[in-house]
Amino acid sequence: MKNWIGGAMLLASATMASAASPPPLQDMDATVERVRERFDVPGIAVAIVKDGEVVLERGWGVRELGRADPVQADTLFAIASNTKAFTATALNLLAEDGKLDMDDKVVNHLPSFRMSDPFVTGQMTLRDLLSHRSGLSLGAGDLLFWPTTSYSNAEVVQRLGRVPLKGGFRERYAYDNILYAVAQQVIENVSGLSYQEFLQQRIFDKVGMGGTRYNADHLRAGDHAAVGHAKFDFKDLRTVAPLTWSNNAGAGGIYSSVHDMARWMQVQLEQGKLADGGTLFSAKSQQQMWQMLTPQVVPEPSVPELAPARPNFAGYGEGWSLSDYRGHRLVWHTGGWPGMVSRVTLVPGENLGVVVLTNQEAGGAFNAITMSVLDAYLGGDAHDWVDAYGKAMDKGRSKADAAWAKHQQARAARSTPSLPLQGYAGSYRDRWYGDMRITGSGKALRLQFDRTAQLVGTLEHWQHDTFIVRWDDRSLNADAFVNFSLDPDGKVRDVRMQPISDLTDFSFDFQDLLFVPQG
Repeated sequence: MKNWIGGAMLLASATMASAASPPPLQDMDATVERVRERFDVPGIAVAIVKDGEVVLERGWGVRELGRADPVQADTLFAIASNTKAFTATALNLLAEDGKLDMDDKVVNHLPSFRMSDPFVTGQMTLRDLLSHRSGLSLGAGDLLFWPTTSYSNAEVVQRLGRVPLKGGFRERYAYDNILYAVAQQVIENVSGLSYQEFLQQRIFDKVGMGGTRYNADHLRAGDHAAVGHAKFDFKDLRTVAPLTWSNNAGAGGIYSSVHDMARWMQVQLEQGKLADGGTLFSAKSQQQMWQMLTPQVVPEPSVPELAPARPNFAGYGEGWSLSDYRGHRLVWHTGGWPGMVSRVTLVPGENLGVVVLTNQEAGGAFNAITMSVLDAYLGGDAHDWVDAYGKAMDKGRSKADAAWAKHQQARAARSTPSLPLQGYAGSYRDRWYGDMRITGSGKALRLQFDRTAQLVGTLEHWQHDTFIVRWDDRSLNADAFVNFSLDPDGKVRDVRMQPISDLTDFSFDFQDLLFVPQG
């Protein structure tokens, strides 16, 4: 098939996979190429481990549009939130060292730690940091580091104390990233190492992940790194600049390859045992990481074609998602990053693991490949997952278009702002994020988040005292309504925001901001 790289992509090792696919994977080339075409993905890498052996590690397509460099087994991708399992492992290693207990209160190891509720502050354990049950809402606080900000890890953790809680403590599942910044700081304080040093010395070196890098800033000359791609304005596929999360590396940031991730999956499936006969972590630690701590409501499939993938149960452990498929327990996680998305899936009962890394923001791509591989090994009726996830993607876009059409229908297009444009200019502050400035006069207003270089754009009047900020960086796909509330004297009282599209990444948590004028 086109752009398929054979044995040249495989690194020399004792576990070198055959250039020919094993029988369950004879349709792999055709499946991946269908995925690349359906979801418009320039490059994909896949590795599969079964019964302790690497049976496949290959690349398809190119590292960057317009260039010939192929994706290979050693091509590095941002694995994003698949980093969370490494953070969970790091804390459990420190527990095995006797330096902490996973049920210790966070304040015992980080006295400055604060949540917005004093009770939650005092009760939060290290295990709670990893399990998405704190009472924070989906993606709360992500704007402190997404897109890249100038805040340090310590500043992110300090500002967490002002991020509002929207649910009860340990009441329900709501995915967050910011508590992994706290976990990162605990690891550094307890170990005496930087998080980068801990990962390298205690995990990467021992597992044999020689090509894996801490984050985009640590890529080296000669590294075969993929370039991320996104649909600018949800339409035109272009390359995007790499993102670095040095201030929350515990939540996401690692760059790895399917070659290295295959070794990681082998260690997971062997309950912490290393290829050299040593151990990375104990079976007890793994059982704790894979224990369901936070149950989730199983949603109805968005399209009928996805019904076979609907699990009987779903939940979250420590850095891992937990569910089932065809009667088999799955331990898995996904990762989303500007220009790159990925999935790691383990089937412990079958000693099977699959990792899919891509350089485009299309989750349907890694899901379609993963489910196809699971079917190949677990048996049962064949299902067209490329078609199923393609239809789900199309429906999501249609729903977003319909929601935007409703906004347009409700708009009072002939309305005018209550104030001259200069009346909206000024400096504004949100308690947890910090400062934002609106400048300009006449026909143009500009909005700039002070600590986020990418969040700068032009305000366009929408209706009444509501504007839309159009970000200069069109890869963000995160334009937002900006609503000004006025006091009885006609002065701006506060400013609220919300994304204009249902397709905007949840990490743009504009809805949690409440800016008030300064000076």
